Amino acid sequence: MSVLRIYTALTSLVDARLAGLVHESVIDDPGVRFRHERFLVSRLATGAVMMAALPPYLLWRGVPSGIETLAIASLFLPLFAALLLSRTGSLWAAHALSSAGLTGLVVCVAGMTGGPSSAAAIWLVAIPLEAVVSGSRRATAAAAAIATLGALAVAFGGAWTAGAPTVGWSAQVAMPVFAITAIGHVAAQALEHMRNEGKWRARMRDNEARDRMLLSAIDDLVTWHDRNGRVLEASASAARFVGTEAQRLRGHGLLDRVHVADRPAFLQAISDVAATGRPATVPFRLHLEPGADRDDGARVIHAEMRAHRIAGEEAGSPPSVVAVTRDVSEHRRHAAELERARAEAERADAVKSRFLANVSHELRTPLNAIIGFSEVLAGEGAVVLGPERAREYAGIIGASGQHLLDVVNTLLDMSRIQSGNFDYQPETIDAAALLRTCCDLMQLKADAAGVSLVRAGCAQAVEITADPRACRQMMINLISNAVKFTGSGGRIEVALRPRGQQLEIVVTDTGIGIREADLPHLGTPFFQAGGGGYKRAHEGTGLGLSVVQGLVGLHGGTIAIESAEGEGTTITVTLPRDCRRGNPGGAPAPITATVRSRMPARAEPALVRLPLGLFETGPAPAEAIGLAEAVGRPVSPLRRVG
Repeated sequence: MSVLRIYTALTSLVDARLAGLVHESVIDDPGVRFRHERFLVSRLATGAVMMAALPPYLLWRGVPSGIETLAIASLFLPLFAALLLSRTGSLWAAHALSSAGLTGLVVCVAGMTGGPSSAAAIWLVAIPLEAVVSGSRRATAAAAAIATLGALAVAFGGAWTAGAPTVGWSAQVAMPVFAITAIGHVAAQALEHMRNEGKWRARMRDNEARDRMLLSAIDDLVTWHDRNGRVLEASASAARFVGTEAQRLRGHGLLDRVHVADRPAFLQAISDVAATGRPATVPFRLHLEPGADRDDGARVIHAEMRAHRIAGEEAGSPPSVVAVTRDVSEHRRHAAELERARAEAERADAVKSRFLANVSHELRTPLNAIIGFSEVLAGEGAVVLGPERAREYAGIIGASGQHLLDVVNTLLDMSRIQSGNFDYQPETIDAAALLRTCCDLMQLKADAAGVSLVRAGCAQAVEITADPRACRQMMINLISNAVKFTGSGGRIEVALRPRGQQLEIVVTDTGIGIREADLPHLGTPFFQAGGGGYKRAHEGTGLGLSVVQGLVGLHGGTIAIESAEGEGTTITVTLPRDCRRGNPGGAPAPITATVRSRMPARAEPALVRLPLGLFETGPAPAEAIGLAEAVGRPVSPLRRVG
């Protein structure tokens, strides 16, 4: 165990020393760095052995000969190769220099041990094999070329080795020694390569496992594509994102799930990224499999893909594209909601601006009347006014003040309803009697407008548990609106219709009606139908129906409106017979608006003009009456004066 600890400590010390010798250009690449470290270890070890063996050799041989000096110089080249690699980071150049040193040593040893017939020549085979282990093509080619030159030098080097000192070893001894030495050297290099290669592969497996764990923890879909859009690989998150295994997305599996209309943009984006290298973002719709784990159960989602180009692992290989696709459906929903909220805020701002303009008009007109007639009554001209004119001015002032009070009360009621502060106190009342009272209050206004106000279903008592003040206000508002928008000679019918546990209050008029485009906006606070719809004789605040909607909502009822432009309007308010629970502080009553079917216009009877000479006063001739009756037209009572 102590030996193992010593070995581990020694290995750590060597690794730490080597880390300082490795060139900075390869520190971040584990695969290349371990090749540099292996080269440095072998060459420094060779140099250490050479330096340790050189003094005993010189003591034994004495002054070295020329060929021995060349061999010793060749032993120093691996040290210079290690220095070159540490300074430049060029592995192939360092290998070439080291191969030159080893080749020179082999040639010198072969020259001293028999020349072409020397067993040392077998070492030349180890030189390119060692370069192969380095993993560098340029180093292997350079080592093979240098070993070939060494072999030629051994084969044809008899002239320059003539007179060189020789080692008196027999072939039976030299061959095994040199062969075993060469085999040992190559085996040591292979074992070192395998050891480092195993570490490198283990690191690669760890990195791949970490990458897989990271990709599996990401909800986004990561895919690798070729320049034509085919999927080369997909992350394991495909099972959650698309609902299918990653293998099924390979090839055109992902493209087949992209919405047909979005496929051209999808393929164009990947092709552009592969060609130009510029990242691109493309949105598209993606069809999901039933196995997709989604809370909303959607089968088509909005996705956004961000694509980048990555260079090929080998020189000359085509680049590929890596893409990260994420689900942006929720983001699009939020954006749509924000857009709707923005549009609603703009609409509300426009409606309130219009409301302020209408209210300003409603307040300014009676205030002008009050101020103007008050100045007349308080000024010098009051002495010349007769009693009748003074009473008329005072009446105008009173009516204007009452109008201002009605506007303010309507605004306050609307505010109390919307804020939930309306004093809701239901009690048992006679709805028929209440409706008769409201009709009596509006009768004078209807008579002044020349409108016929008809009451139906109000003779017998109809009990309902509701807030009497709120019911009175909603009835008055409905009848007042009907009178306001019904011209002279029109007809308004107010009726009560018990329907089991519900009661319907129906107000029908023959007025100007509401155009179809305005029906969806009825009940919106401050909204006023315009254009070809309500052609008002005077402006209002647009809160009448909103107040009714709020009051009906307090009782838990509903409103139905049926109207058409020029065809009149029917408003039906449905209330529960027992409104004690009600809905105080709740939402306004829902409004159902439909277009009234148009009634066929009645043909006005045309007068029949009798022939010339028959326009006389007095009864029409019998033959003319018979002619008129035959065609079904009335006869003009004019006759020719004789």
